[in-house]
Amino acid sequence: MRKAFVAGNWKMNGNAASLRELASAMAKGMADVTAVDTAVCPPFPYLAVVAEALQGSPVAVGAQDLFWEVADGAYTGEVSAKMLRDTGCTYAIVGHSERRHVLGETDATVRRKLGAALDGGLCPILCVGELLEERKAGKTENVVERHVTEGLKGLDATALAKVTVAYEPVWAIGTGETATPEQAQAVHAFIRGLVAAQFGRETADALRIQYGGSVKPDNAADLLGQPDIDGALVGGASLKADSFQAIVASAG
Repeated sequence: MRKAFVAGNWKMNGNAASLRELASAMAKGMADVTAVDTAVCPPFPYLAVVAEALQGSPVAVGAQDLFWEVADGAYTGEVSAKMLRDTGCTYAIVGHSERRHVLGETDATVRRKLGAALDGGLCPILCVGELLEERKAGKTENVVERHVTEGLKGLDATALAKVTVAYEPVWAIGTGETATPEQAQAVHAFIRGLVAAQFGRETADALRIQYGGSVKPDNAADLLGQPDIDGALVGGASLKADSFQAIVASAG
């Protein structure tokens, strides 16, 4: 049975004081949470601050992005998996829609970053999902298939065991719109089927697939109760300790 995994993506929000306070509240409020894996992903400058505040708690730390080279080098402005590990990170998000559609990352770039995360000892969270116009055009499965296939290309079952896939319909991120539980479940089942075809049913059944897209305490239980939804990648609701904890409780 897959263990649920709820991660908070704090995006470009907060400062050292506010995020230390938020992390401390989560460490205290979730000190006894063992039924669900949890993580938060602060902005790069505050990774060490948050990791220190969470020390000794079950809440892990993740990065919102990373560079595709693991070794040190002349890559001004970039951050490697090795550096992220050194600050206390366990996870790294790759391919978030805001990086694909705002900052122009390609499937090839995302795959390189996912490989770097694995090579650097991090567990990647691969984000996939369609734009509103793509859903309206009936292209959801085409887009998701491309993201999944290209993102996982060349991996074996051992590497895939360290990967989480997060289905995030772009039209539901930060908009207040949410895919219905039935819509989300259909895409999650489709993703699991893709992975089964490529890696085998046993590997696919072990893969954790999160849902992301305006997840809140009042809709979390219905979404996380679906058979192929194994947790959530939470945006705005993860910036308040009580709302994040309520979503975690729904997954437990």
